[in-house]
Amino acid sequence: MFLLNGAKAESLSLQDRGLQYGDGLFETIAVRNHQLEFWQHHMQRLLAGCQRLRIPSPDPGLLLAEARQLLDGADDAVLKLTVTRGQGGRGYRAATISDSNPSRILAVYEEPDYPAENQANGIVARYCDTRLGTSPSLAGIKHLNRLEQVLARSEWQDDAIFEGLMLAAHGRVTEGTMSNLFFVKAGVLHTPNLSNAGVAGIIRDVVLAFAQQQKIPVAIGHYSKTDFAAADEIFICNSLIGVWPVRLLEQQRFSIGSITKQIIAVVNAARLRDAAHEAL
Repeated sequence: MFLLNGAKAESLSLQDRGLQYGDGLFETIAVRNHQLEFWQHHMQRLLAGCQRLRIPSPDPGLLLAEARQLLDGADDAVLKLTVTRGQGGRGYRAATISDSNPSRILAVYEEPDYPAENQANGIVARYCDTRLGTSPSLAGIKHLNRLEQVLARSEWQDDAIFEGLMLAAHGRVTEGTMSNLFFVKAGVLHTPNLSNAGVAGIIRDVVLAFAQQQKIPVAIGHYSKTDFAAADEIFICNSLIGVWPVRLLEQQRFSIGSITKQIIAVVNAARLRDAAHEAL
Protein backbone atom coordinates (compact mmCIF):
# COMPACT_ATOMS: atom_id res chain seq x y z
CA MET A 1 0.00 0.00 0.00
CA PHE A 2 2.38 2.62 -1.34
CA LEU A 3 2.14 5.59 -3.67
CA LEU A 4 5.22 7.02 -5.37
CA ASN A 5 4.56 10.41 -6.95
CA GLY A 6 0.86 9.60 -7.07
CA ALA A 7 1.14 6.12 -8.63
CA LYS A 8 0.98 2.73 -6.96
CA ALA A 9 4.48 1.37 -6.52
CA GLU A 10 6.48 -1.21 -4.62
CA SER A 11 9.99 0.00 -5.39
CA LEU A 12 12.16 3.11 -5.45
CA SER A 13 15.04 3.98 -7.72
CA LEU A 14 18.42 2.89 -6.36
CA GLN A 15 19.63 6.37 -7.27
CA ASP A 16 17.14 8.17 -5.04
CA ARG A 17 19.01 10.45 -2.68
CA GLY A 18 16.72 9.51 0.17
CA LEU A 19 18.16 5.99 -0.05
CA GLN A 20 21.71 7.06 -0.90
CA TYR A 21 22.15 9.83 1.68
CA GLY A 22 19.04 10.11 3.81
CA ASP A 23 18.37 13.30 1.87
CA GLY A 24 14.80 14.01 2.78
CA LEU A 25 12.10 14.29 5.43
CA PHE A 26 9.12 12.35 6.72
CA GLU A 27 5.94 12.76 8.71
CA THR A 28 4.06 10.07 10.63
CA ILE A 29 0.36 10.88 10.82
CA ALA A 30 -2.32 9.14 12.86
CA VAL A 31 -5.55 8.18 11.09
CA ARG A 32 -8.49 7.51 13.39
CA ASN A 33 -12.16 7.19 12.60
CA HIS A 34 -11.49 8.00 8.94
CA GLN A 35 -9.74 11.24 9.87
CA LEU A 36 -6.21 12.61 9.59
CA GLU A 37 -4.98 14.03 12.86
CA PHE A 38 -3.09 17.36 12.90
CA TRP A 39 -2.71 17.38 9.11
CA GLN A 40 -2.07 21.13 8.92
CA HIS A 41 0.54 20.93 11.67
CA HIS A 42 2.34 18.12 9.87
CA MET A 43 2.28 20.05 6.61
CA GLN A 44 3.73 23.15 8.28
CA ARG A 45 6.63 21.14 9.70
CA LEU A 46 7.20 19.30 6.41
CA LEU A 47 7.29 22.52 4.39
CA ALA A 48 9.60 24.17 6.95
CA GLY A 49 11.90 21.16 6.71
CA CYS A 50 11.91 21.31 2.91
CA GLN A 51 12.85 24.97 3.08
CA ARG A 52 15.66 24.20 5.53
CA LEU A 53 17.07 21.43 3.31
CA ARG A 54 16.40 23.41 0.13
CA ILE A 55 14.15 20.71 -1.33
CA PRO A 56 11.27 21.99 -3.49
CA SER A 57 8.17 21.93 -1.31
CA PRO A 58 5.34 19.60 -2.38
CA ASP A 59 1.83 20.95 -2.79
CA PRO A 60 -0.08 20.15 0.43
CA GLY A 61 -3.31 19.90 -1.56
CA LEU A 62 -1.74 17.26 -3.80
CA LEU A 63 -0.43 15.35 -0.77
CA LEU A 64 -3.89 15.41 0.81
CA ALA A 65 -5.48 14.11 -2.38
CA GLU A 66 -2.91 11.30 -2.56
CA ALA A 67 -3.43 10.48 1.11
CA ARG A 68 -7.16 10.16 0.55
CA GLN A 69 -6.54 8.00 -2.51
CA LEU A 70 -4.22 5.68 -0.60
CA LEU A 71 -6.27 5.43 2.57
CA ASP A 72 -9.62 5.18 0.75
CA GLY A 73 -11.73 5.59 3.87
CA ALA A 74 -9.42 3.66 6.20
CA ASP A 75 -10.59 3.59 9.80
CA ASP A 76 -7.58 3.45 12.15
CA ALA A 77 -4.13 3.44 10.55
CA VAL A 78 -0.79 5.23 10.27
CA LEU A 79 0.13 7.30 7.24
CA LYS A 80 3.84 7.80 6.62
CA LEU A 81 4.64 10.59 4.20
CA THR A 82 8.21 10.87 2.90
CA VAL A 83 9.72 13.51 0.64
CA THR A 84 13.22 13.01 -0.78
CA ARG A 85 15.29 15.21 -3.04
CA GLY A 86 14.73 12.61 -5.78
CA GLN A 87 17.19 10.84 -8.02
CA GLY A 88 20.77 12.00 -8.32
CA GLY A 89 24.19 10.73 -9.30
CA ARG A 90 27.07 9.74 -7.06
CA GLY A 91 28.45 12.41 -4.74
CA TYR A 92 27.10 14.74 -2.11
CA ARG A 93 26.50 17.67 -4.41
CA ALA A 94 22.77 18.10 -4.87
CA ALA A 95 20.91 19.58 -7.80
CA THR A 96 19.74 23.14 -7.47
CA ILE A 97 16.16 23.71 -6.35
CA SER A 98 15.10 24.54 -9.90
CA ASP A 99 16.66 21.32 -11.23
CA SER A 100 15.43 19.02 -8.44
CA ASN A 101 12.64 16.52 -8.97
CA PRO A 102 11.59 15.37 -5.48
CA SER A 103 10.04 12.00 -4.73
CA ARG A 104 6.76 11.81 -2.80
CA ILE A 105 6.26 8.51 -1.02
CA LEU A 106 3.06 7.73 0.88
CA ALA A 107 2.63 4.48 2.79
CA VAL A 108 -0.13 3.22 5.06
CA TYR A 109 0.42 0.87 7.99
CA GLU A 110 -1.69 -0.72 10.67
CA GLU A 111 -2.21 1.29 13.83
CA PRO A 112 0.22 0.21 16.59
CA ASP A 113 -1.42 -1.93 19.25
CA TYR A 114 -0.33 0.12 22.26
CA PRO A 115 -1.89 -0.87 25.61
CA ALA A 116 -4.56 1.56 26.79
CA GLU A 117 -3.10 1.46 30.29
CA ASN A 118 0.03 3.24 29.05
CA GLN A 119 -1.88 6.50 29.22
CA ALA A 120 -3.96 5.66 32.25
CA ASN A 121 -1.24 4.17 34.45
CA GLY A 122 2.01 5.38 32.93
CA ILE A 123 4.97 3.59 31.37
CA VAL A 124 8.41 2.30 32.29
CA ALA A 125 11.32 4.14 30.63
CA ARG A 126 15.11 3.92 30.67
CA TYR A 127 18.10 5.97 29.60
CA CYS A 128 19.98 5.05 26.43
CA ASP A 129 23.75 4.92 26.00
CA THR A 130 23.58 6.13 22.39
CA ARG A 131 24.03 9.90 22.26
CA LEU A 132 22.43 12.40 19.90
CA GLY A 133 24.80 14.35 17.70
CA THR A 134 24.71 18.13 17.89
CA SER A 135 23.65 19.78 14.62
CA PRO A 136 21.83 23.13 14.78
CA SER A 137 21.28 23.07 11.00
CA LEU A 138 19.20 19.87 11.30
CA ALA A 139 17.74 20.25 14.78
CA GLY A 140 13.97 20.41 15.03
CA ILE A 141 13.11 18.98 11.61
CA LYS A 142 12.17 15.35 10.99
CA HIS A 143 14.85 14.39 8.50
CA LEU A 144 15.46 10.85 7.31
CA ASN A 145 18.71 10.29 9.22
CA ARG A 146 17.46 8.27 12.21
CA LEU A 147 20.39 5.90 12.87
CA GLU A 148 20.89 7.33 16.36
CA GLN A 149 17.33 6.38 17.24
CA VAL A 150 17.73 2.96 15.62
CA LEU A 151 20.85 2.25 17.68
CA ALA A 152 19.26 3.58 20.85
CA ARG A 153 16.12 1.48 20.40
CA SER A 154 18.24 -1.65 19.85
CA GLU A 155 19.69 -1.30 23.37
CA TRP A 156 16.77 -3.08 25.05
CA GLN A 157 14.44 -5.97 24.25
CA ASP A 158 12.32 -5.90 27.40
CA ASP A 159 8.70 -5.42 26.27
CA ALA A 160 7.88 -3.84 29.64
CA ILE A 161 10.01 -0.81 28.72
CA PHE A 162 8.18 1.46 26.27
CA GLU A 163 10.66 4.29 25.76
CA GLY A 164 14.32 5.19 26.02
CA LEU A 165 15.48 8.70 26.87
CA MET A 166 18.41 10.04 24.86
CA LEU A 167 21.11 12.47 25.89
CA ALA A 168 22.99 14.89 23.68
CA ALA A 169 26.21 16.81 24.30
CA HIS A 170 27.26 17.53 27.89
CA GLY A 171 24.80 14.95 29.23
CA ARG A 172 21.71 16.95 28.37
CA VAL A 173 18.52 14.88 28.28
CA THR A 174 16.95 15.84 24.95
CA GLU A 175 14.23 13.48 23.71
CA GLY A 176 13.00 9.91 23.63
CA THR A 177 13.77 7.52 20.80
CA MET A 178 10.27 8.24 19.45
CA SER A 179 8.98 11.06 21.63
CA ASN A 180 9.39 14.50 23.14
CA LEU A 181 9.90 14.90 26.88
CA PHE A 182 8.31 17.05 29.57
CA PHE A 183 8.63 17.15 33.33
CA VAL A 184 6.87 19.13 36.04
CA LYS A 185 8.68 20.57 39.05
CA ALA A 186 6.96 22.79 41.62
CA GLY A 187 4.17 23.64 39.21
CA VAL A 188 6.49 24.60 36.33
CA LEU A 189 6.35 22.65 33.06
CA HIS A 190 9.82 21.95 31.66
CA THR A 191 10.87 20.63 28.25
CA PRO A 192 14.34 20.29 26.70
CA ASN A 193 15.69 22.93 24.33
CA LEU A 194 15.85 21.49 20.79
CA SER A 195 17.97 24.14 19.10
CA ASN A 196 20.97 21.79 18.76
CA ALA A 197 19.42 18.32 18.58
CA GLY A 198 16.07 16.55 18.55
CA VAL A 199 12.78 16.74 16.69
CA ALA A 200 10.22 19.45 17.44
CA GLY A 201 7.13 17.28 17.69
CA ILE A 202 3.56 18.16 16.77
CA ILE A 203 2.14 17.21 20.17
CA ARG A 204 4.98 19.10 21.89
CA ASP A 205 3.73 22.26 20.18
CA VAL A 206 0.15 21.50 21.23
CA VAL A 207 1.23 21.07 24.85
CA LEU A 208 3.23 24.31 24.84
CA ALA A 209 0.35 26.24 23.28
CA PHE A 210 -2.07 24.93 25.90
CA ALA A 211 0.31 25.79 28.73
CA GLN A 212 0.60 29.33 27.43
CA GLN A 213 -3.18 29.63 27.11
CA GLN A 214 -3.75 28.36 30.66
CA LYS A 215 -0.85 30.42 32.04
CA ILE A 216 1.00 27.34 33.24
CA PRO A 217 4.63 28.44 33.79
CA VAL A 218 6.91 26.92 31.12
CA ALA A 219 10.68 26.61 30.99
CA ILE A 220 12.57 25.45 27.90
CA GLY A 221 16.12 24.64 28.88
CA HIS A 222 19.01 22.21 29.14
CA TYR A 223 18.43 19.46 31.68
CA SER A 224 20.49 16.65 33.17
CA LYS A 225 19.48 13.26 34.57
CA THR A 226 19.60 14.90 37.98
CA ASP A 227 16.95 17.43 36.91
CA PHE A 228 14.67 14.65 35.71
CA ALA A 229 15.27 12.63 38.87
CA ALA A 230 14.08 15.63 40.93
CA ALA A 231 10.85 16.00 38.90
CA ASP A 232 7.39 15.67 40.38
CA GLU A 233 5.88 14.39 37.12
CA ILE A 234 7.31 13.20 33.78
CA PHE A 235 5.51 12.49 30.52
CA ILE A 236 6.35 11.79 26.89
CA CYS A 237 4.38 12.61 23.75
CA ASN A 238 4.17 12.08 20.01
CA SER A 239 1.57 12.08 17.24
CA LEU A 240 0.67 8.40 17.56
CA ILE A 241 0.61 7.91 21.33
CA GLY A 242 -0.62 11.33 22.37
CA VAL A 243 0.65 11.70 25.95
CA TRP A 244 1.98 8.92 28.19
CA PRO A 245 3.00 9.57 31.80
CA VAL A 246 6.26 8.01 32.98
CA ARG A 247 5.71 6.13 36.23
CA LEU A 248 9.11 4.46 36.45
CA LEU A 249 12.47 5.72 35.16
CA GLU A 250 15.63 3.85 36.07
CA GLN A 251 13.91 2.30 39.11
CA GLN A 252 12.63 5.69 40.33
CA ARG A 253 8.87 6.10 40.62
CA PHE A 254 6.92 9.19 39.63
CA SER A 255 3.32 10.13 40.25
CA ILE A 256 0.82 10.98 37.54
CA GLY A 257 0.12 14.49 38.77
CA SER A 258 -2.57 17.04 38.10
CA ILE A 259 -0.73 18.88 35.32
CA THR A 260 -0.03 15.66 33.42
CA LYS A 261 -3.67 14.58 33.75
CA GLN A 262 -4.84 17.98 32.55
CA ILE A 263 -2.56 17.83 29.51
CA ILE A 264 -3.64 14.28 28.65
CA ALA A 265 -7.28 15.40 28.58
CA VAL A 266 -6.52 18.46 26.47
CA VAL A 267 -4.39 16.56 23.93
CA ASN A 268 -6.99 13.80 23.58
CA ALA A 269 -9.67 16.41 22.90
CA ALA A 270 -7.42 18.30 20.48
CA ARG A 271 -6.74 15.16 18.47
CA LEU A 272 -10.47 14.59 17.93
CA ARG A 273 -11.21 18.24 17.24
CA ASP A 274 -8.38 18.78 14.78
CA ALA A 275 -8.99 15.57 12.88
CA ALA A 276 -12.53 16.68 12.09
CA HIS A 277 -11.08 19.24 9.67
CA GLU A 278 -9.54 16.57 7.43
CA ALA A 279 -12.00 13.71 7.16
CA LEU A 280 -11.17 11.14 4.51
